[in-house]
Amino acid sequence: MAFPGTWMTESESMAYRVVPKCACSTIGQIMFFSDHGRYFDGDIHDSTSGLHKWNQEASQGAIEGAVKARKPVSFTCVRNPYARILSSFFDKIAGIQRNGKRYRGNLIPQIMQRYGVEVGSPEDNFDFDQVTSFRRFLLFARDTIRWRRPMEPDIHWSAMSGHIATFIVNGGRYDQIFFTEKFNEGMQKVLDAAETPVKLDVNEVPRFNESEGHGPKRLHKVSDYFDDLSRHLVWEIYKKDFQLFRYDFDNPDNKLPKGEVDLDEVHAKLGR
Repeated sequence: MAFPGTWMTESESMAYRVVPKCACSTIGQIMFFSDHGRYFDGDIHDSTSGLHKWNQEASQGAIEGAVKARKPVSFTCVRNPYARILSSFFDKIAGIQRNGKRYRGNLIPQIMQRYGVEVGSPEDNFDFDQVTSFRRFLLFARDTIRWRRPMEPDIHWSAMSGHIATFIVNGGRYDQIFFTEKFNEGMQKVLDAAETPVKLDVNEVPRFNESEGHGPKRLHKVSDYFDDLSRHLVWEIYKKDFQLFRYDFDNPDNKLPKGEVDLDEVHAKLGR
């Protein structure tokens, strides 16, 4: 069995299947604090101790054993697909990364040349046509997911259901799936169900948005970025996300889910 993208507290109180662009930095810091009584000094994605991660070989046995034994409270967090793909664009495509460089080396020049995407620069205050560039990026994202060209799909814009499914098909089971849009409520339920060494109130936790401040601000409401073609592409890519996690496809400006997640349905449909 393998559990890619899974983080677990060293106390084995919680196991979390990471879904990129869904509050993963804050969740990781909360998990770290729940064991150690302090936050990790830096981006939690860079931690190499204090938190089990599947991509660290020494952690794999502990994660597999605990998850198979159903010891930790296992959970994940989802987000409105419209908002998530927009966040991916502004962070990974238009933004500058923490190392001061563009994301994935030559990726940005490649999609600028092939798809006509513009991203601006810090020197011109990221002055570019956000709507046009985002729609062209969406074509690129669809091509990577449907045809796996000009590159493999990136974790930041591939469907949430694909990430979440790996935990199920390899033998895990989620106890809770909550919404980024109702973060405090959902995360507190996880903490209340887990036997953590350190107790904490989510309302007192700072937000650890590691992508904020490295790129342009979104200038328009969500629906302005999605014309009929864009919405068609979004449905093609994220149909299962909208259906399983109860988000409103018809109104891009309604970020809130229309209902609660049915865990039995998620396990049945993603565990095939």
